[in-house]
Amino acid sequence: MWLQFLNGFFFIFHTAFTLFNITGWWFPATRKWNLITLLLTAFSWFVLGIWYGWGYCLCTDWHWDVRARMGLHDQQQTYIHFLLFQLTGIDFNEKLVDYVTLAIFVLSLLMSIYLNWNDRKRNVNQASSR
Repeated sequence: MWLQFLNGFFFIFHTAFTLFNITGWWFPATRKWNLITLLLTAFSWFVLGIWYGWGYCLCTDWHWDVRARMGLHDQQQTYIHFLLFQLTGIDFNEKLVDYVTLAIFVLSLLMSIYLNWNDRKRNVNQASSR
C-alpha cells in the first residue's frame, strides 16, 4: 500500500514539477521559483549526470526504485518518455523525445532567465525613481 502511494505521489509530483518547469516563467508571481526549479533540474541533469549519466534525474531514480519494488520494470529510459507512453500508449522514439525535452528545457530556462532579469531591472528602476 505504501509503495502504491509513493508511485502515485511521484507520478503527480514529478509531472507537476515538469509542467511548472515548462510554464512557470509565464507568470510574474512564480518566475523566481521557476528559475530555481529549472536550475535544480539542470544541476541534476548536468552535474549529478557526470556520475550517474547524462540527464540523470533524482525524482526519476526514486520513482523507478519504487516501481521496481512493486514489480514494475518499465522499459523507458526517461521520465518524459515514460509519461508520454503512460498517457498516450504510444512508444515514441526515445531520441526524439530526449531532443524535444532538451529543446523545451533550454527554451524554458532562457525565458525564465530573461524574464527574471527584466523583472529585477524593472524593480531596481522603480526603487531608484522613488
